[in-house]
Amino acid sequence: MEPDLNLLRLFKAVAESHNFRAAADRLGITRSAVSQGVRKLEDSLGQALVQRSTRSVRLTEAGERLHRQVAGALSMLSAAWDEAGGDDTPHGLLRIAATSIAEPFLSGPLVASFARAYPGINLDVTVTDEEFDIVAAGFDAGVRLGEVIEQDMVAVPLGGPQRELAVASPAYIAACGAPAHPRELVGHRCIGWRRRPEVAPHRWEFVEEGRPFDVQVEPQVTTNDLSLMISAALAGGGITFGIEACFRPWLDRGELVPLLQDYLPPFPGFFLYFPGRRNTPPKLRALVEHVRASNGRG
Repeated sequence: MEPDLNLLRLFKAVAESHNFRAAADRLGITRSAVSQGVRKLEDSLGQALVQRSTRSVRLTEAGERLHRQVAGALSMLSAAWDEAGGDDTPHGLLRIAATSIAEPFLSGPLVASFARAYPGINLDVTVTDEEFDIVAAGFDAGVRLGEVIEQDMVAVPLGGPQRELAVASPAYIAACGAPAHPRELVGHRCIGWRRRPEVAPHRWEFVEEGRPFDVQVEPQVTTNDLSLMISAALAGGGITFGIEACFRPWLDRGELVPLLQDYLPPFPGFFLYFPGRRNTPPKLRALVEHVRASNGRG
């Protein structure tokens, strides 16, 4: 039996949206057409692919397996089609998953200049700190720190080396003093970050005489929102810790003060990453070339 590619594309949209209505909006069809398409695919395969509820759908084990197998294949098929048709003009929807701390990408200039240079590309950026398979989730590429990118991905440097900093407001330092060594942080009020509630807060890592170590900071305030971390620190709420680029505007104005800099050397920063394959779509090649050119200008 030959697979129906339209049904597979429809199923892929459902699997990535976890919702029939959202999948319908993404595909530009009705919700009932999505439901009927999934049912037809299930009938042809002889097994359930999704578990339906009033608000969302969840993939069955068979559905998870099918999605893993078809997501990358459909992307490769689309790229091969464009290549065979000789259409090298960058166009279409380009989906990117970027971590919330990727300041070189999220600050705006790179995205704005890319939009001006390639008016035929619609750039859809999802800001998320979840770690997942970007191909299985339907993204063309991602932006992350290099240390968390899978080895089989192609990674292009974005923005140069970075470093983490501990920072506090002048008011907090005047009231509570500044730590001279990272281990003194345990005696200070700290503002920490965590990806989600069930995950441990981000570790505060340092280097002394070439040896890395971390301090078991127990934050009085913990959040997954960078803007709250910065706002609380600006208001004198304590010492917070994160990528230097995220604090740069307030550091330049003296509203935040860097701490413990001797223990925080630079490291390879952010990368645009994507699956290595022979037929990279023109729209993704355009972004890669734009990032490389931006690095040269930086």
